[in-house]
Amino acid sequence: MSVDGHADRPVEVAIIGSGPAGLTAAIYAARANLSPVVLEGELSSTSNQPGGQLMLTTDVENYPGFPEGVMGPELMQRFRDQAVRFGAQVHTAKASRVDFSTQPYGIWIGGPDASEPTLRAWSVIVSTGAQSLMLGLDREIEMVGHGLSTCATCDGFFFRDQHIAVIGGGDSAMEESTFLTRFASKVTVIHRRDALRASKIMEQRAFDNERIEFMWNTVVEEYLGESALTGLRIRNVDTGETSTLGVTGCFIAIGHRPNTDLFAGQLEMKENGYLVTQPDSTKTAVEGVFACGDVQDDYYRQAVTAAGSGCMAAIEAERYLESRHPR
Repeated sequence: MSVDGHADRPVEVAIIGSGPAGLTAAIYAARANLSPVVLEGELSSTSNQPGGQLMLTTDVENYPGFPEGVMGPELMQRFRDQAVRFGAQVHTAKASRVDFSTQPYGIWIGGPDASEPTLRAWSVIVSTGAQSLMLGLDREIEMVGHGLSTCATCDGFFFRDQHIAVIGGGDSAMEESTFLTRFASKVTVIHRRDALRASKIMEQRAFDNERIEFMWNTVVEEYLGESALTGLRIRNVDTGETSTLGVTGCFIAIGHRPNTDLFAGQLEMKENGYLVTQPDSTKTAVEGVFACGDVQDDYYRQAVTAAGSGCMAAIEAERYLESRHPR
C-alpha cells in the first residue's frame, strides 16, 4: 500500500506502530474524522511487527469482553479491522527515520537517507511498543504460547499445579517467580550466576517462599517437547555438566527493550530507553508528539493498559489539533 502524496499534503495524525495502543489510537482518531495514517511495521521485523507482541501469543483470557478467551492474532486483527472500518489508513511499512524538529513532522519509510520524507504529519502518535529479551535458542518463537512465556501476569493461570521454570536473576524474575507460586506447585529459578541481581527485598521475598527453588550457575540450552514444552536441557557453567529439568512451563524474565532507537535524539528517554511522557498524559516534550503503550510504559505492560493509553493519545492529539486549527 503506497503512502505517496502525504509528503506534499501533511496528514493530521500519523501513528507509528500498531499493537493495542496504536490501533486503539487509530480507532479513536478515525472516529474523530482525523483520517489517521498508521505505519504498522513490517512482517520481517522483530522490533516492530504488525500487531505487536500479541501476534506471538496464543490464548488471551484477560482482555475484557472475551469471556471464553481469544487468540492473540485474532484479537489484533479485530483491532485492525475496526480501525480500517472507521477510515484509518493502515500501511504495512516501518518508519526508518523521523524529524520532529519542525512541523509538519517528517517520517521516512525505507531508506532513511532520502532528502525528503515519505510522510508529513501535524501530529504523531508513537506506539512502537517493546520486546521481551529472549535467549535466542532454536524453536524459541515457535514455543511461545506452548509452554514458553514472557509474562506471568498474562499466562500464569494456565500453569496451575504444574512445575514451572523462571529464567533470570533480577527484580522482574523474582517478581514473576513469586507471582507464579499462586498457581504452580513448584517454581525453579534458573540463573547463570551464583548470586542474584535483584534488590535485597525482592531477593528475600523469593528466598522465603517455600515453593521457589534455585538452580545457580546454570543456563538453558534447549527447549524439549514437540507440540508443547516438556522440559529444558540445562548446563552448569562451572562443570559443563548437562541434564534435563522436567517442566511444563518456562517464563523468560531477563528484561524488556523498548523499540525507541528510531527516536534517539528526537524524544526524551529514561535511562532504560523508555520514552518520557508528562504525568497522567501521553504528551512528550515535543509539541504534537504523543507516546502510548509499552514504548513508554515500563511498569504495567498489559494489552488493556496499552489500549487505554492509545485512547488517551488520540484524544490528546485531537484536542491539540483543535487548538491549532479549530474546525
